[in-house]
Amino acid sequence: MQLADYLIYFSTLDFIAIAFILTSWLGLTLVIEHSPDSHPSTSRLMGSYRRAWMEQMVTREPRIFDSQTLGSLRQGTAFFTSASMIALGGGLTLIASTDTLQGVMSDLSTASVPVIIWDLKILFTLLFLTNGFLKFVWAHRLFGYCHILMGAVPNDPDDVNALPLALKAAELNISAGRSYNRGLRSVYFAIASCAWFFGPIALIAATVVTLVVMIRREFASHSRKVLLQQTE
Repeated sequence: MQLADYLIYFSTLDFIAIAFILTSWLGLTLVIEHSPDSHPSTSRLMGSYRRAWMEQMVTREPRIFDSQTLGSLRQGTAFFTSASMIALGGGLTLIASTDTLQGVMSDLSTASVPVIIWDLKILFTLLFLTNGFLKFVWAHRLFGYCHILMGAVPNDPDDVNALPLALKAAELNISAGRSYNRGLRSVYFAIASCAWFFGPIALIAATVVTLVVMIRREFASHSRKVLLQQTE
């Protein structure tokens, strides 16, 4: 049988659920990264604090704190990079033993579907994990670039090149943070996509829950309120 012949095992609701989670994944990124100035997302607020951090670094002596802080950011990114790689390996291993998964799912459902259907559902989850892995790798590299630029900032605050170099480091830091957040969103939606094993309705429900949690964290969380508080 050709791949197209297996489409009969997917209902219209399956395709709606797939379109919904993909649209939610891409649309949420646009909303978060391009939120209005009147109601910025937590990610955008943190971008302004990253820029302020680099500006303060120019006059800070010594700069051990800045180096340690960036090092911790790189460690966090490296952790998720490794975790994504392990998850990808687990997913590929699961594809190699789909017969076992089919036996488990057959106990939960009266419908009998070919093994390739489970493979496609696993590959769908791996799509999100692969994107997350690539984003984490790029974020890790950008943090490294930022570290190098921070080292190039002159120790003399009166140096005309100090602030411009610090602002360049800030933009790389912001870009790295953006890529890191994109990787996290991919992981969240990868977890939600696992619900497809239980049917399209479960996938839609999991996507809705993921959307609610992430929108709340970006636009209605306590941490966002703290970031918006004015300092006296």
